[in-house]
Amino acid sequence: MEIGSPAFWVALLQIIAADIVLSGDNAVVIALATRSLPREQQRVAIFWGTFAAVAMRVTLTIVAVTLLKLPLLKLIGALMLLWIAVQLLLPEEESAGEGLATGSLGAAIRTILLADLVMSVDNIIAIAAAAKGSILLLVIGLAVSIPLVIFTSTFLLKVMERYPIIITVGAALLGWVAGEMAVSDPLIADWVNANAHWLHTVAPVAGAVLVVGLGKFLASRAEAGEERRPLAEVGETKLVAAAAKETAMHKLLLPIDGSAASLRAVDRLIELRDWYREPLEIHLLNVQHTLHKDVGQFVAAEDVEGFFHDESEKELAEARARLDRAGVPYQHHAVVGNLAAETIAHFARERGIGQILMCTHGRSAVADLLLGSVAKGVLQHSDVPVILVR
Repeated sequence: MEIGSPAFWVALLQIIAADIVLSGDNAVVIALATRSLPREQQRVAIFWGTFAAVAMRVTLTIVAVTLLKLPLLKLIGALMLLWIAVQLLLPEEESAGEGLATGSLGAAIRTILLADLVMSVDNIIAIAAAAKGSILLLVIGLAVSIPLVIFTSTFLLKVMERYPIIITVGAALLGWVAGEMAVSDPLIADWVNANAHWLHTVAPVAGAVLVVGLGKFLASRAEAGEERRPLAEVGETKLVAAAAKETAMHKLLLPIDGSAASLRAVDRLIELRDWYREPLEIHLLNVQHTLHKDVGQFVAAEDVEGFFHDESEKELAEARARLDRAGVPYQHHAVVGNLAAETIAHFARERGIGQILMCTHGRSAVADLLLGSVAKGVLQHSDVPVILVR
């Protein structure tokens, strides 16, 4: 594969996209493993833990690239990659946190290294497949994507949660790579080239379609079971200022993710509060995305809980400040869930909410269709009226 050729750039983008989609929780482990350390030691642990993890991942991926040149291993790798891609579309199992606390610098570095070793198997298979045997391409792709993942992990996770289409496209990409990988296995490559060259076009498309179709089907079944489970809140629900009595109260829910759009909904509520005839019981809700089930193997439960608490406090802070300045009483909650829209609708049912107030992001109808919309998802799943403001 020539450097700078169209095939080179396509493969490079595949490596970067696969690493970003699959590495988000690895970066969160780094934050969790170091959160109890003093700030100076945090920087040292992050540097050395990340350096060791990157070196290990590059080495293992180069080994994987070499092994994939052997007959039959690409076929096995393609099947594994299809399974990884389907898993990407399924709701995460909740990470309760069962690992040991990381109270020292050495323990934090060991945790980062061990977690990356266990949680990067999918990355290694996907990136080795996308590299198509080119070590140079592999090194360039990892050099670009790993710093991006490490330093923007929280932002990337939030973007992928807000726009689920990114995960779907990423899973389809892995299915495509799996199809390419299968037909290029040394065991069958010569026969395919001589008798069924069309498989080079059909197999990647079939892999992408299979992943998305099967993943969405299994996800819908899993989500139906999730909706019947009670939501677990992060920390304690807090009442700010004295609310009116429970009787004759109109319960209003405002989902808050820290975005400018959710803050516009808060401003709109402040403007409209006198419009309601009944006294309002206002609930602010922040949804934190479930961490990968493997995260809990490496960090203590209190660190997972603390991580969720800190993130929710940051995202709720400005909304709470605006309501406090306006003298509006409210309760605020943080819950953990796989999909924001379904979790919001579930919370509303559990708490007897009478109305949900949300603000759209102001995108066009075409953009909402392509990217998806939490507000649109809430409309689809909610049993109560939803007011949308721009």
